[in-house]
Amino acid sequence: MSVFFCTLLIFFQLYAKAEKPICIMMGDPKYPLLSKEGDISIGAVFPVHSIETLPLFKFTQKPQLLSCSSVSIRDFRMAQIMAFAIEEINRNESLLPNVSLGYQIYDTCGSGLSLMGANMALMNVQEFASRGSCNGQSPVHAIIGETESSNTVILSRTTGPFKIPVISPSASCECLSNRKEYPYFFRTIASDYHQSRALAYIIKYFGWSWVGAVNSDNDYGNHGMAIFLSTAEKEGVCVEYSVKFQRTEPEKLKKVVDTIKKGTSKVIVAFLTEFEMKNLLEYLIIQNVTGLQVIGVEAWITANSMIKPNSFHVLGGSLGFAVKKLNIEGFEDYVTKAFWETAFPCSQTSQKENSQYKLICNIYRDLLVLKNDNKDVPEQRYASNVYKAVYAVAHSLHNILKCRENGACETDMKIQPQQVVEALRKVNFTIKMGDCVWFDSTGAVVAQYEVVNWQPDYNGSIQFKPVGYYDASLPPNQRFVINTENIIWAGGQLKPRSVCSENCPPGTRKAVQKGRPVCCYDCIPCAEGEISNETDSNNCKQCPGEYWSNAEKNKCVLKAVEFLSFKELMGIVLVFFSLLGAGLTTLVAILFYSKKDTPIVKANNSELSFLLLFSLMLCFLCSLTFIGRPTEWSCMLRHTAFGITFVLCISCVLGKTIVVLMAFKATLPGSDVMKWFGPIQQRLSVLVITIVQVLICVLWLAVSPPLPYKNTKYFKEKIILECSLGSTIGFSAALGYIGLLAILCFILAFLARTLPDKFNEAKFITFSMIIFCAVWITFIPSYLSSPGKLTVAVEIFAILASSFGLLFCIFLPKCYIIMCKPEQNTKLHIIGKLNK
Repeated sequence: MSVFFCTLLIFFQLYAKAEKPICIMMGDPKYPLLSKEGDISIGAVFPVHSIETLPLFKFTQKPQLLSCSSVSIRDFRMAQIMAFAIEEINRNESLLPNVSLGYQIYDTCGSGLSLMGANMALMNVQEFASRGSCNGQSPVHAIIGETESSNTVILSRTTGPFKIPVISPSASCECLSNRKEYPYFFRTIASDYHQSRALAYIIKYFGWSWVGAVNSDNDYGNHGMAIFLSTAEKEGVCVEYSVKFQRTEPEKLKKVVDTIKKGTSKVIVAFLTEFEMKNLLEYLIIQNVTGLQVIGVEAWITANSMIKPNSFHVLGGSLGFAVKKLNIEGFEDYVTKAFWETAFPCSQTSQKENSQYKLICNIYRDLLVLKNDNKDVPEQRYASNVYKAVYAVAHSLHNILKCRENGACETDMKIQPQQVVEALRKVNFTIKMGDCVWFDSTGAVVAQYEVVNWQPDYNGSIQFKPVGYYDASLPPNQRFVINTENIIWAGGQLKPRSVCSENCPPGTRKAVQKGRPVCCYDCIPCAEGEISNETDSNNCKQCPGEYWSNAEKNKCVLKAVEFLSFKELMGIVLVFFSLLGAGLTTLVAILFYSKKDTPIVKANNSELSFLLLFSLMLCFLCSLTFIGRPTEWSCMLRHTAFGITFVLCISCVLGKTIVVLMAFKATLPGSDVMKWFGPIQQRLSVLVITIVQVLICVLWLAVSPPLPYKNTKYFKEKIILECSLGSTIGFSAALGYIGLLAILCFILAFLARTLPDKFNEAKFITFSMIIFCAVWITFIPSYLSSPGKLTVAVEIFAILASSFGLLFCIFLPKCYIIMCKPEQNTKLHIIGKLNK
């Protein structure tokens, strides 16, 4: 029975507890660094200290409190500006007129462990254990912080299920722009998407195509570097190396420094948090690594913690993007007086022995060192972002509570964090410094950066001098402005040059080196007929048809036009022999005319001889038409004149050969053949044979005449100006007709060579025909294989050689007798010969 009643009592107690749940806090409460009571409370987490020391965790005793050290002035100023902004809002009669704001600011010591503790403390009421129940209301309606992206990710993921908005003043990782994962996250700093792209633009602007890259191995550094590398590749910038490390990896940091020392790039992009940059700077100073142009990010470029002895030797001349600096009126005085008197708990004299204030004063006594120090305040660029965040929450609450200007707010409303989130998405206001604050679809503000340069001051100190800006709200062509005249470069020298390969001058093209980035290349001269007229050309351009590349391969110039000219040596020599042949022919004609009554001239058919000499003179002179710049008339004349004069010449030789044969036949008893081939028949035969060639040439000129032609196929670098054949059939017919007559003449002369006559002219005609045919047979392969103007020279040579052959073979023996053996130039002597 007693067992039954005990069991019944236990079930009754459990039922009673289920009816009225009791909340119990596990462990000691975590107290804020700074706090203030108010109708509505805003939470904040800042790494006021940057180093956390973990105690020894023993399972046999209660865990001890974590200890923090190394004050971060920048984050402490953020806590101060938050307190300042809330005090300013509480005094403002037009913003939340009858509602007072409070705050709870926790120190996370730059640790995820402390951050989680602070986060849990913010989302719970410290005194709820005394009440014994939960009221279902969040103690804070918004949280401002964290400052680093990785810790902000932790904070946002933790508060996300409770729909508490988080507003960060400096977490710029692009990963936080994902509204599906972080729907309740906002920030008063631009996403690194803009800064990473701007880093690539500034490198491209200064012509640096070969850079090194180092980043923090966390969300901030990895996402930012990924965007930079992608943009740099699109802008044609090559990255020699990309290394990363964490603050807790000293061995990896040493390898990073070794990589930097071995690298050939003179420019380094440092996408690091302030803490990692301090570690890297210390190693660079120890290793005495100088002369590098460092391009920094907003996380460290204007951090006073970077200013150390010898730091300017490493970072002097550094360029980077910094958060836009705004001067908040009254804040500089606040940090040295009002804050310590009202907001800092250790300034209060009435303290209970074991109160949270006593605990804070013991733990954070190192903050008192900053009590009278405000020299760094003008350079605290993130303070304005905290200021904007506080005012964004205040304006959101103002809209939720339906506050009227110079009126009152509905204070009986229970505000849910989700309402604050919706109000933040619609907020749009202007702070007293003139900046307009609103959040885009990703929860960030518009990207506005100053380009700052590390320069020495007149007293040797370091100053961060603005030399330009980047404003994403402006049109694309106006977003980035920089004044290079005000920049001091690394080492105090001229602007460094950082390229893997030197620029390829005009006339060359880039050839990427196998296995290396595209910025590493060899400069290959353009091929013949190709040019590149710009520096670092990827390809050479082919010159148009009538153009060719100059010697430097950077310009297309008109091709040299080649033809056989009267002014060049070859042309002069050929003209000389043409005139010489014509002159000799004239002298022979004069000699024959002067001795026309002598037996030797009469015996060799003087009429055909004079006609032959006339045709030979024309043959010598027609070669002149082949010299000089081809024109329509010269092209038509040279081939037709050549064909007609040579047919006239061969027809005369043919006539003389027939006369010799007929003369021999006439000496036979009863023969009367000479009456069939007398002088009239000889003239008619020459006329008919020549008219046939004239008709061929006329048809040739009528159907498709020879015309000037620019030959660009034989030589690529020059134009051969020549005469096209026009109709190939016409040319073949004219040339074939000459060959046919020459062969016929050769055959007849060959048959008459054995005639019983000591002074038989057929022998000389045969020999002349052998020379004539040999010249023109060798002419064909020579003509086809001769390049350019040599083709014309070969043709002229064949004309002259064959003409000289006919002149010398047929007339030289006769001239010899007339001039040297006049005693043989008698009728009796010739008759005597005939009788032998």
